Amino acid sequence: MPAPRKYPDELRERAVREVRNSGRPVAHVARDLGIHKEVLRLWVRQAEADLGSWPDLLTTVERAELVQLRKDAAELRRANEILKAASYETQGSSV
Repeated sequence: MPAPRKYPDELRERAVREVRNSGRPVAHVARDLGIHKEVLRLWVRQAEADLGSWPDLLTTVERAELVQLRKDAAELRRANEILKAASYETQGSSV
């Protein structure tokens, strides 16, 4: 289960929209909204990646998919280890 977010999604969306529409510096918008400027900078950058402005960055959907794929791979590795151990036990008892 993912950790709860410190800031609500509505605040994130509002802050990013404010930076994009106002032309004001990220630090000024962040200060006005009580958000750390680097947090807001990351939100803006991720929003731009989602829109295709940063082709070298993963979109939010791609990030979620990557997290799920890593979890699946870890689960498969654990299952493989269990099957290997069971296979060795079976081979050892039949010899």
